[in-house]
Amino acid sequence: MAAGTPPIILQYWQLVRRWRWVILAIVASALVVGLIATLMMTPRYTASVRVEISREQKNITNVQGVESEQVGRDLEFYSTQYALLEARSLAERVARALNLKSDGAFFEAHGVDPQRGSLFGEQARSGVEELKRREALSVELLLDHIEISPVRGSSLVDVRYTSNSPAMSARIANAWSKEFVAASVDRRFASTADARELLERRLTDLRGRLEQSERDLVRYAGDKRIVSLSTTVTPEGKSRTDRTLISENLEALNAALARATAERVAAESLSRSGSTSAQAISSPTLAALRERRAGLAADYARLMVQFEPGYPQAKAVSDQIAALDRSIAREESRISGGIGNDIEAARSREQALRTRVDQLTSQLAQQNTDSIQLNIYQREVDTNRQLYEALLQRYKEIGVAGVGASNIAIIDPAKLPEKPSAPNLKVNLALALLAGLVLAGLTVVALNQIDEGFRDPNQIPAQLKVPLLGTIPLTDKDTLDELRDTKSPIFEAYLAIRSSLAFSTDHGFPRTLAVTSTRPAEGKSTSCFALATVLGRTGKRVVLIDADMRSPSVHTMVGLSNEKGLSNYLAGDDDWAHLVSESEFKNMMVLPAGPTPPSAGELLTSDRLHALLDQLMQEFDHVLIDSPPILGLADAPLLTRAVEGCVLVVESNGVAVRGVQTALRRLNDVHAHVVGAIFTKLDTRQTGYGYGYGYGYGYGQGRADRDD
Repeated sequence: MAAGTPPIILQYWQLVRRWRWVILAIVASALVVGLIATLMMTPRYTASVRVEISREQKNITNVQGVESEQVGRDLEFYSTQYALLEARSLAERVARALNLKSDGAFFEAHGVDPQRGSLFGEQARSGVEELKRREALSVELLLDHIEISPVRGSSLVDVRYTSNSPAMSARIANAWSKEFVAASVDRRFASTADARELLERRLTDLRGRLEQSERDLVRYAGDKRIVSLSTTVTPEGKSRTDRTLISENLEALNAALARATAERVAAESLSRSGSTSAQAISSPTLAALRERRAGLAADYARLMVQFEPGYPQAKAVSDQIAALDRSIAREESRISGGIGNDIEAARSREQALRTRVDQLTSQLAQQNTDSIQLNIYQREVDTNRQLYEALLQRYKEIGVAGVGASNIAIIDPAKLPEKPSAPNLKVNLALALLAGLVLAGLTVVALNQIDEGFRDPNQIPAQLKVPLLGTIPLTDKDTLDELRDTKSPIFEAYLAIRSSLAFSTDHGFPRTLAVTSTRPAEGKSTSCFALATVLGRTGKRVVLIDADMRSPSVHTMVGLSNEKGLSNYLAGDDDWAHLVSESEFKNMMVLPAGPTPPSAGELLTSDRLHALLDQLMQEFDHVLIDSPPILGLADAPLLTRAVEGCVLVVESNGVAVRGVQTALRRLNDVHAHVVGAIFTKLDTRQTGYGYGYGYGYGYGQGRADRDD
């Protein structure tokens, strides 16, 4: 009886145990090959330079460069730098700087013959072509042996170079890092040179445009007689004319006109009022005359106190007072006549000023109209000047932008390697071990696929489409001794198979049963003998017929002679009773195969086999026939037609699946009733537990069951 499939890990373990010697041989061979290859390899030396690549350029000046400060802050920045470190252009710079095309030591350090590929004996290459070929070869060697290893989580990069020479490795590693720095500087200066060239062209164009716009502005202002006295520049850089000559003159004349108008109005008001007191008061002459008269009046009053009016002295003072009064009257008359003249003069002056103001106003209005086009010229001048000054400033900045220090710095230059980096014996042996394990695994899988024998009892019903009656474990003990012991695993296994056969027909165990196999030595004779023994112990009378007349073996199991037997009866001896012999096993009789006939197949084709079986079934409960193998012989199909059932014995790890399927197909072709299959010689240590009865008993691997 069958059980479930074992765990996948157990199946792999069984596979490893089965092919353990093959696996060990392949792994050992791989280790030996790895050891030999390591010892035969040329030592290789690796020199390393550590370089720092900063995100931002270190500027000595505060002038911004051509590129934005944000350039290089993206994640792609360092990926770009790593790609540049491995660029062909950098390898070409190193090759040219070190003149590697002419350096024989360089090619020797890489195990390369620089003359390989030359056309000796034919048309030789020219010197130029040969140098180009050697330069290209040196570049390829550099790219093949350089290694860029970024230091995780930092801006540091290790540049490693490997060759057969430690000095050459250090030399090239240092040159590689230096040329990388130089290439970075060259790219920066190349970018600023392009910018300077572009700016120079733009400055020349803008300078011409600025000069032309300024000439247009001056010419237009001269044509329109616009004289600017003051100009203001706004914070946006726009020029604005605040005052012109006309506006300044108009402002001054307008102020003079206002003053003349005020003077005229004041004079007219004074004339209309008829009052001269104000002018008289303000006149110094009148003031002096009045002061003298007051003095004389005081003297006269003092004299009148003492004298009469006719007194000479008083009279003289009185005459002087009268003369002063006449002078004051004449002065007041003169002042009154001057007011009219002032009014007329003020009116004339006011009119003249008004006429001039009107003229200037008309000129200013025209000038304002002309200023629209003037402002257009002025804006063009301002715009051109701003563009020119901005580009000129940028041009000056670019001129000093290259002063900035490089953002690439060499931290640790390469030193002369003290020991080879390759070959590494431990690493190579580990790789050889891994390769050996992989190769061994592939080989085991391939062998397992090629070896198509049945390894799992569950394969029987799945691939043969017949019931699995039971499994027989492999034992190192004698099978006959095991069958004599009713407590032995072998006896228990066949007892379980007998129980399975009891359900193969509607009346129990088949009356006539043939046991066959695909090829010899699969355990069919032992299985047939064991089933007969088990049936006899259960109280059934059984006769065991050895029908394998080409290679008989049953008589040796029971210790009988094979001088007479089945072949005698099939050849014409009708007395089958004297051909059947007793055995030491309970209730079991044996009919040996008898002498080997010239053609066993011809004997089995006669009707005498059916007659013999009919007679035996009258005397015995069961007839068991040890049939010859199926493949290559016609005996088994002929026998299986005469019996009620047939059991197919399949050896573990024996005949390929295709062979067993072919044998089963031959039985089906003759309409044989195959009641099931027995799986024999199962190594429980390789297969595991769970297949059949008693597999937990720990049987070791030993010799195969005795069979023919």
